[in-house]
Formats: sequence, C-alpha cells, structure tokens
Amino acid sequence: MIDAATLSLRARLLGSALEPVIGQVYFSPECHANYQALGFGASPGDANGVALPNGPAYFTSRGSVMGQVAPSVIAAAFAVFNPDAVIPAVQYGWSLTDAATICAARDDGALAQLRRLIGNAPQGADRVAQILRRAVSVLRPEGRPLYAGLSALGIPDDPLGTIWRCGDMLREFRGDAHTAAWISAGLDATEIGLLTELFWGVPPRSYARTRAWTDAQFDSAAARLTERGWLLDNAFTPAGRAGREAVEVSTDIQMRPAIEAIGDDFDELIAILNPWGETVRRGKGYLAAGPHDLAAKAKS
Repeated sequence: MIDAATLSLRARLLGSALEPVIGQVYFSPECHANYQALGFGASPGDANGVALPNGPAYFTSRGSVMGQVAPSVIAAAFAVFNPDAVIPAVQYGWSLTDAATICAARDDGALAQLRRLIGNAPQGADRVAQILRRAVSVLRPEGRPLYAGLSALGIPDDPLGTIWRCGDMLREFRGDAHTAAWISAGLDATEIGLLTELFWGVPPRSYARTRAWTDAQFDSAAARLTERGWLLDNAFTPAGRAGREAVEVSTDIQMRPAIEAIGDDFDELIAILNPWGETVRRGKGYLAAGPHDLAAKAKS
C-alpha cells in the first residue's frame, strides 16, 4: 500500500493535472454556443480572455449528468453553492431543455474544445485513456452523486472520449469525496468556504463569494468558527489550520483506490497530462489560476 504522505501528494497532483484538461468544459466557447442554441444566455464575459459560464447553463449542464432530477437534488450535490441560487437556475434550465439533451451538448462542447486546443489524437492519448479507464474501474458510487451519474453514462470507445469521461469521473469523485470530508468534520458550506480561502491564502470572501452566499451568512459562519476555536480575528488558529488540512487529507484518502490502480504509471500519466493542461491554458480554455493552482501556491 502507498504510504499516507505519498497518497496525499499523488491525489493532489492528479487533481491539479486533470483540472485544466477536464474543467475546461465550464469555459468552452463550444459549450456556451451549444447552450445558447437551447435557449440559455450567452457567456456573461471573460476573465483574461477565458469565457465565463452562464449561471443557469452551468448548473443545469453539470447537474444533467445525474439525469432529470429535481433542482433541489442538484443543489444538494453542488454542496458548496447556496441552494437559493441553484434551485431557480435549474428550474429555469429544465423549462428550456431536458437532461439528455443538455448533457449531450456538454459532452460535444467539451470534446470540441479539446480537439481544437490539443488535437483529436494528442501524443500519449492511448496511454492516458488506458490508465484513466483503469483508475475509474475500481471506484464505488456510494455517496458520490455526480460521479455515479457520470459512470452511468458509459465510457466512449475513442481515446479522447475516454479521457474526457474518465477524467470527469475522477474530478467529480474527488469533489464528492471533499463534500463528504467537510460534512464529516461538522462543517457547513459557508464555513468550509471561509476556511478554504484561508487555506489557499486568497482574500476573504472572494472565491467563496462566487458560491452566492451573503455577507450575513458569512458573518454567522465566522462567528461559529470562532466559537469552535478554529478562527480568531478571522485568521486560523492552530486547531483551525489542522482541521482544514484534515479535511484535505480525508479527501485524499478517499482517492486511494484510484491512485493505487494507477500504480507505477502515475509519473507517466502526470507527465503527459501537464503539457496538455498548459496548452489548454495558453489557448484560453481554462483560467490562469483555478482552485488546484491556488491550493498548490498556498502550500509552496
């Protein structure tokens, strides 16, 4: 078995390497065009040339992997977001389209951007497809709503399609695992948002603000964390820093089956994925600094 320190290192490296290659779906102009064709609004603007997602299209398309579920179910799966924002956005989305249609539009747009930026058959694609398929084959769906939805869609036969689906499955599995970790630590969405910003070293209520919570809700969360002994004057106490790191370690531990299935092919996998991610970023397919980048910078 891989020791705990190596497991955490590899789990976080895998998340970082996959993020621009898979998370590009949320910034893909091809996706935005597909969603507009279904009646959603256009991208609301860009961040240094990266097209930002339309809110209702984002929630509806990402949630569609679980099928035609109630908006409240999608809000539950998107655990860090304020349900007051998610539910009406998905209600609107379901008034325009159905899950199968927008899910297909999501796949089409994600693959179209990948083909445009890294090519239909980038060097190493066969190996990455083989390794990622093996990594997801050992994962279980219990308590993993977004991962379970993706796994039910099936894996395409072609290498790029396999990479897209399996990479998305791994990305959402880690996200589902992270939710399980912070809930198990007795935290709520506003509390984990504030703690994560401190953990990353970004301005307070900046990244967490994108999850649609109010200042009053953040104030209440800060008061609860202070009473718990995790914050003092809106900064980490030693107990708070240790508690937030424990959440991340718990997330890493849940990735053990995938990391062990990758095994000795781990370094090869990362060596292929990282240049693809850099190409995606240069092509304005993903943000210059996403969540995994912020986390890595905070640790360096």
